[in-house]
Amino acid sequence: MRVDFPRYVHGYSGPEARRLGDQADVLAGLLHAGTRFPAGSSVLEVGCGVGAQTVHLLAASPHIELTAVDRSAESLATARETVARRFPGAHVRWLHADLFDLPATGFDHAFVCFVLEHLPDPVAALAAVRELVRPGGTATVIEGDHGSAFFHPRSTAAQATIDHLVGLQAAAGGDGLIGRRLHPLLCAAGLREVVVEPRTVYVDGSRPGLVDGFTRNTFIAMVDGVREEALAAGLSTPDEWDRGIADLHRAAGQDGTFHYTFFKGTAVRA
Repeated sequence: MRVDFPRYVHGYSGPEARRLGDQADVLAGLLHAGTRFPAGSSVLEVGCGVGAQTVHLLAASPHIELTAVDRSAESLATARETVARRFPGAHVRWLHADLFDLPATGFDHAFVCFVLEHLPDPVAALAAVRELVRPGGTATVIEGDHGSAFFHPRSTAAQATIDHLVGLQAAAGGDGLIGRRLHPLLCAAGLREVVVEPRTVYVDGSRPGLVDGFTRNTFIAMVDGVREEALAAGLSTPDEWDRGIADLHRAAGQDGTFHYTFFKGTAVRA
């Protein structure tokens, strides 16, 4: 079944690939904690992108039989290069395909990270994942929620830039607030034994690695990455946008703080 997917609002530029890598590296301990797959098990990574999460899957479970799939041939090529450099002996099958048109089924486990937020029908996507996993197999799904971002000093201009990102993503057919819906989405897709828990990032001046790795290089970079699109859509003026981004950077200052919540769900195919 062929599906028309919405445009990826963040684009496929080199800076975006680096941002994804920075995000995955700085959050690996938070997001991948508790995810370990037995040696020899078959694992499907849906929407592997540039391989930012793939390398952390392999670091935690080095002896799995991993199949990584993505719709972007360019991203898939980058992922192959990244994995070959960091895990030269890893066994990975790379597939350039849509989730709804995969040639293989019966996986022991599926892993889906930061994919549902870009899809117009996340329940259908999760139902497709369910069918790709054998009975008794598991699905692990991670999503963010841009509405969970709050920061000090407070700023109306900074909040507006975040809201514009959410609006652009909605206009493109996605949902930047999807994290809060993860439990009902997994249940609606027919998965069982659903458990969802928050994975919270809190950053202040005592955590310089997170200030750079998450607040600046992940979150603010993500928001500022849609600047031209927001201006073209008439959502903001250049001065308003730049003021908002400058105020977000104040949250990354010595006296600033930043908070964001990811949601991680696990479920079983009955």
